[in-house]
Amino acid sequence: MSQELVRAVTAAVRHAGTRLLNRYSTAARQPGLPELLADLHANDLTVVDVLEPALAEALPEARWLNDEHGSGPLPDGAWWLIDPVGGNLNAVHGMTDWNIGVSLVRDGRPVLAVLYFPLLDEMFTATAGGGSFLNGVPIRVSDKQALDGALTGTGQAQPGTTATLADRTGAAYAAMAKAALYVRISVPVSHQLAQVAAGRMDLHWQFDNVRAHAAGVLLVLEAGGTVTDLDGQPWDITSDSYLAAAPGLHAAALDILTT
Repeated sequence: MSQELVRAVTAAVRHAGTRLLNRYSTAARQPGLPELLADLHANDLTVVDVLEPALAEALPEARWLNDEHGSGPLPDGAWWLIDPVGGNLNAVHGMTDWNIGVSLVRDGRPVLAVLYFPLLDEMFTATAGGGSFLNGVPIRVSDKQALDGALTGTGQAQPGTTATLADRTGAAYAAMAKAALYVRISVPVSHQLAQVAAGRMDLHWQFDNVRAHAAGVLLVLEAGGTVTDLDGQPWDITSDSYLAAAPGLHAAALDILTT
């Protein structure tokens, strides 16, 4: 992966973040659902208007997919997967957990990840085989070996949920809460994956994998984390679920989540 491409993508994402900050306000309040949906859409367009032409110029052969909730396999070749505003619902309510995410997937495997937290000016990057970085400084997952000191988390990847998935998530929370120091349930998922990569959190699991998680997953993998599906097989973009964890905690967490 060329550093020129990494620089081009991070510059585009930073530009999009600056534009989004101009729209963002901690005092944002919508009177109803129509206004809320309009703000969500406007935020997405603010980012897409910057990223789509910039990424097309950076790598013309890669196809574009605005893929916030998409799942399943991709055709071979290079794809830009974009989550314009991860945590957009937080952003339009004046909360702080939101980001801009881009991943480049080649033949079904993520090879480049850029995740930007504009409010903190934190730029997470990773390349396949090249490590994970925060503002240019290498990051590593935590070295914890026991769940009793672990900060863990999960979230809801897609709007709405089935009763079965809600019950499964609740049962998993109860089980993990009995073993771990703390369980955080929040969105965006990409925020939590970045924190796992940086060693600020220790593990994150999902029962609903979507392709836009590829950026966060690559960050964890390149930071030395272990990412598998809940059968213990290596993560794939088509996996139904996954666990991303510090290596010393993965086996114990997987046992909890599968029993």
